[in-house]
Formats: sequence, C-alpha cells, structure tokens
Amino acid sequence: MESAGDWCLIESDPGVFTQLIKKFGVKGVQVEEIWKIDDEIFDNLRPVHGLIFLFKYLQQDEPPLPVVKDKLLEKIYFAKQVINNACATQAVISLLLNCNHPDIDLGPELTKLKEFSMSFDPKMRGLTLSNSQTIRSAHNSMSQQTIFEFDPKVASKDEDAYHFVGYIPIDGRLYELDGLRDGPIDHGPIAPQQDWLDVVRPIIMKRINVYTEGEIHFNLMALVSDRKMVYERQIADMLKDPQSLGMDATEIDLEVRRLRSLIENEEVKMQRYQKEMARRRHNYLPFIVTLLKILAEEKKLMPLYEKAKERASKKGAKRMKV
Repeated sequence: MESAGDWCLIESDPGVFTQLIKKFGVKGVQVEEIWKIDDEIFDNLRPVHGLIFLFKYLQQDEPPLPVVKDKLLEKIYFAKQVINNACATQAVISLLLNCNHPDIDLGPELTKLKEFSMSFDPKMRGLTLSNSQTIRSAHNSMSQQTIFEFDPKVASKDEDAYHFVGYIPIDGRLYELDGLRDGPIDHGPIAPQQDWLDVVRPIIMKRINVYTEGEIHFNLMALVSDRKMVYERQIADMLKDPQSLGMDATEIDLEVRRLRSLIENEEVKMQRYQKEMARRRHNYLPFIVTLLKILAEEKKLMPLYEKAKERASKKGAKRMKV
C-alpha cells in the first residue's frame, strides 16, 4: 500500500469516534455503541445515519454480492483504502460523505474534500483522503500513549487483523462501504415503508455467524444525530405548540424534565470522553518506574511477580483443558 505518512491504530470506542468526528470539524452527529441489534436500542437513537462494524478480517472473506463499479460511483462517495491503519477513519468518513440529513454539518474540511474528489475514481479518492493533513492529524490525535516500542518485523504471523466497514442506506438501497474492496457492495433494495435497519440486521448477524463459536471480537457502532441537539429540539417543539401534543400541563412538564435529564447525561458523557482521552494520551511510564522501585525497595516486587506468574500459569492450564 502507498503511504502518506504514519497512521496509528484507533480503538473501537464510541468516545474516540465521536471526538474524531469533531476533530474533522463535523457538527450535529456522534457515535454510539450498539450492544445488541434490536428495535428497542435503535428506537432510542433515531435517526441512525449509518453503522460501523468492526470484525476479524479473513483473507478468504469474499463479498457476498458483486461490487458497484458503474456510474453509481458518481453518486456514491467510495474511497479505496490505500494506507495501513486508516480503516477506522475511512469507515466513518465514507458514512459522513454519503449522509444527506439536515442535522449533519460536514464543516469546511470534509465539504472541500468531497467537492474536490467526487469526480475521481475510488483509488484517487483514497489518495486524496490519505494526503489530507487535517484528516491524518485528527486520526493520529486519537492514538494511545505508547510506553514501549515494538519492532513490527518481529510481529507474530498469527496475529489477528481487524477491519472497519460501514453500512448505509443510499437512494433506497443498502450499501456496504469497505475500503479494501474495489467498490461499494450492493445489498439490495429497501422497501418504501421498510426501516433500513431491518435490512442490515440479518446481514451483520450472518457475517458474525461465519466465525467460530466463542469468537467475541466484534463491535458495532451507530452514527446518530447529536443526542443533546435532538433532545433540545424536542423540548423546543413541545413548548412551542403544547396543545397539539394531546398532553396536559403535568404530562408536558414531566416529559420536559425527562428530556433535560437526558441532556445532562449527554453533557456528563462528553466530559467523560474528554477525560478518557486525556488518560489515553498520558505517559504513565514515570509513575510505573517509580512504583516498581518502591516495591523493590520494600521487597514486595518479586513476591508479586511470582504470584502473577502462578495466576497466569493456572489460566493457561484451564484454557488448555477447555
């Protein structure tokens, strides 16, 4: 793969992705983790603009349907992944650039990127994305603090590789956007009155079922409208025309209180995301070295080491039995 500088690995975490999107300059959207694929969890997050799916990548994992390579690429923004470790950013940007919703403001950087490269072929779009200093800087700002450096040349050949793809409805059809393919994968039409999430649900479940029993290394996240913005809009609509709701004053007051409580929860969550990111970026090495020195001086280091070694050995033996 061609490179435009080093791109770090990004953790599959809704807080990381939400802050990454803000770094791009996008407004009106955030990312939420999905623990189970059912109507109830999606009902609390609507509108859902797209899904980001993380899975263990298999070399033999072929697309179930042919990829789109015709004139539809003039309407669908699909970029070929041309650099390593960029699939997380590639997945979220692919969704954002195919969203057409009034809640979402792409901001100047992504708007300029789309306008400049929309006429390009997928590979040239990928090269344009990879050469954006703003996008690469935003991507790398999400990296965790590395305490030790490892030589990639001695990495295990059996090491698992993971990959991000996106699912999104476009013009009444469901598409899978995977930067390692030559184009979008068309999963077929969405009926006029059908929820696109009902179409994508069995596709994701089928993909999960390909893997061996006990495999849990999957992650699903939803690209949704900014929850605080949605709740504030709901409050404004209620107070603007309360009579049309068919609710009495007490019911309206209770609902407004509930929505304000949800807004406070969102504010707390965003503060937590910022703290978690600060912890990811913090260098704990001086603290660890000092702690090890103190434990060694107090003759506690080796007993703790032996205890940890024994515990690891027991876990390994238990795993072998299973």
